[in-house]
Amino acid sequence: MKLLELRKSGHAPSLVASFLYFDVSFMIWVILGALGVFITKDFNLSPAEKGFIVGVPILSGSFFRLILGVLTDRIGPRKTAIIGMLVTMIPLVWGWLFGKTLPELYVIGILLGVAGASFAAAIPMASRWYPPHLQGLAMGIAGAGNSGTLFATLFGPRLAETIGWHNVIGLAIIPLSIVFILYVLMAKDAPMPSSAKKLPYFTIFKQKDTWFFCLLYSVTFGGFVGLSSFLSIFFVDQYQLSRVSAGDFVTLCVAAGSFFRPVGGAIADKIGGVRLLTFLFIAVALCMFGVSQLPPLLLVTTLLFFGMLFLGMGNGAVFQLIPHRFREEIGMITGIVGAAGGVGGFFVPNILGTLKQVTGTYAPGFLVYAGIGLAGLVIILIAKLSWQRTWTTKGASRQI
Repeated sequence: MKLLELRKSGHAPSLVASFLYFDVSFMIWVILGALGVFITKDFNLSPAEKGFIVGVPILSGSFFRLILGVLTDRIGPRKTAIIGMLVTMIPLVWGWLFGKTLPELYVIGILLGVAGASFAAAIPMASRWYPPHLQGLAMGIAGAGNSGTLFATLFGPRLAETIGWHNVIGLAIIPLSIVFILYVLMAKDAPMPSSAKKLPYFTIFKQKDTWFFCLLYSVTFGGFVGLSSFLSIFFVDQYQLSRVSAGDFVTLCVAAGSFFRPVGGAIADKIGGVRLLTFLFIAVALCMFGVSQLPPLLLVTTLLFFGMLFLGMGNGAVFQLIPHRFREEIGMITGIVGAAGGVGGFFVPNILGTLKQVTGTYAPGFLVYAGIGLAGLVIILIAKLSWQRTWTTKGASRQI
């Protein structure tokens, strides 16, 4: 029913363009993680260094999301996305033709963060075209572009076995160029009311709700993207899978989170994002506790599959809530909250890698993330008390 309503309202070509832009950008953003088992072997990295190298693009993406968030509100998501895709060409060419030293790889990873910053333009492009009751679904569809990870993890290792990881990075220029052309032809900025007031940028940081959303998203999206970047290393180290097989297992887990993001947004539209997140954080904590026991391969894959599924749904639920509170500043708040998610994503592989190096096992790292899931539960319960008292007075929806 809602899909039919979605087709009749808003601007479908822009929604599709947002999805494509986010999809190819997400593929490029996590490409170092997908190729991590090849890169870390070439550079002979320690477990802690492995976590750091795949986390660099995630952390830099947080910084660039703030910049793209400001640009989105100033010049519109369409122009911002076009600039982002042009800049993303630079690290791909560099990684393809050069990238022979570790310092170079760090710089390439930093520049790949621009692709991760695509979120700050893709989500506002989609959300501004649709009414509040369709926001969760629309942003879930655009946000499902994190399925780009599937292409990186499924095809990246296979291609790297044949043509080398440098050439795989160069090959990514082709889909990026195709999406760039399609985006220019399809995307259109939504008309904004002339009366819309934009708060000064740093005023957003003074809002308590901003920090609630940042903390929640650092758990859900941070967990999703951090695990996406590190799981291939985990499967090779812990279960002695081949590099290609590890990519297949990661692809399976990532698919769950990617395709269930819009489901999370749609369910949140129906029952409220707070109620859904309360369940999801409990489920994530249980799944990660199970993974921390390092069970047989079939069971650990099942636990990671459902853990990533719940994290993906959580991403959709968080962004279902945001427009109820920050509709006019959606570009700014998307950049800020997205940045917080990236920071969380940087810490996940670093926690796993560092604790593996210190203790000799991945168990403590996953146990820590189970605790982070419970922390998310506490945060959403505290936020709920605050929102019940204040949101109705600020014109926000009661369905939270």
